[in-house]
Amino acid sequence: MLALRLARGTRPLVLARRAAVAAAAGGTGFLLLATLGHATAHPTDSGQAAVRLLWCLAPLAATAQLAVAVARTDPAARLQRGMAAAGLGPFRLTLLAAVSTALTGVLGAVAALLVFLRLRGGLGAAPWPKVATELLGAGHPLPIAGTTLLLALVPLVMAGATALALRPREAPPAPTPAPSEAEPDDGADGAPRTAPAAPSGLPWGIALTAVGLTVETYAGRGAATGSGLLPLPGRLVGSPPGVLAGWALSAVGLVLAGPGLVHLCGRLLCAGRPGALRLLAGRVLQEEARRIGRPIGVLCAVASGGYAAMKVFRAAPLETFGPLTAVGAAVVLGCVLASALAAGLESRAARADATAALRRLGAPAALLRRAATLRAATLVLVLAPLTWGVAELATVPLVR
Repeated sequence: MLALRLARGTRPLVLARRAAVAAAAGGTGFLLLATLGHATAHPTDSGQAAVRLLWCLAPLAATAQLAVAVARTDPAARLQRGMAAAGLGPFRLTLLAAVSTALTGVLGAVAALLVFLRLRGGLGAAPWPKVATELLGAGHPLPIAGTTLLLALVPLVMAGATALALRPREAPPAPTPAPSEAEPDDGADGAPRTAPAAPSGLPWGIALTAVGLTVETYAGRGAATGSGLLPLPGRLVGSPPGVLAGWALSAVGLVLAGPGLVHLCGRLLCAGRPGALRLLAGRVLQEEARRIGRPIGVLCAVASGGYAAMKVFRAAPLETFGPLTAVGAAVVLGCVLASALAAGLESRAARADATAALRRLGAPAALLRRAATLRAATLVLVLAPLTWGVAELATVPLVR
């Protein structure tokens, strides 16, 4: 009941973010129901049903990431003093966030069920001939237990991911900076100031990306024969599992390297003798590398995989995209874009006090806007070529 009351009293922007989560949950739920419908229409083809179910993991993971990103920016999660006075401690706040996320997921799952039944010819409507027969298994009854389980899977995964990400943690003690790590401050007092520590995932991310590209190169030697062991939905040309494993390793490597790459962009801006604009933009990137680096890494991984898949499809003898492929791609791409925007909003809210202090000290608003533009431009200039390079290397063994 408290989650519903908080939802009713939120601002339109917060409701829009929750509507995006509900839409993502609905798209993922529709893909799961389509997999179930295809399995009921083809009971002897269990392998194809398992492959379709495996391909639903990507939209499910993207939806869970979006749910966590939106839960972090929820104003109710920051009302700790008022909630503590009402008897809600950190654990109950986490439970409240998980319940709110689950309710949003249930709303999307119900909408997905209504659309699915409508396309199959249920609810008193005529079925769509081609879509309902070939993809949704029209004319075959759906098992109630399987339908309920698949629909409940999406909100449960979203709620579990939210509870895991927002669980209370003990703040680690602040390390004492070494004299070599201290940088002289530009202020009049000359007090030492330490630069933010670099995230430790950059070497591991680079190593995983290199391993993934290597695995894909060796596995892609037999990709042109179309083994059909793990075909892409909506495509007639088979894809060897080793190629997909290499893509997965490369994607995980980009995600792990995301915070380190963002921190590296900040260090590049602060290199040499920076002025006020470069110093402000670089230090913000270094401070927020851990918060915005992971969603940006996921965005780079999805962009790299999408570009590589488009290039492979164009080079294939038969290139056909099915409706379910389009729905899955739209869900994944929309979720990662919305997650990156939500991470940016969270970073902006976390810097609200520092921004207000700068304004009180006389910093013009134009300077802050130029610093934000410089940060975005630096991220694009550094990460876009890297993403394109990984995608090109991933497609070399498949299109040659």
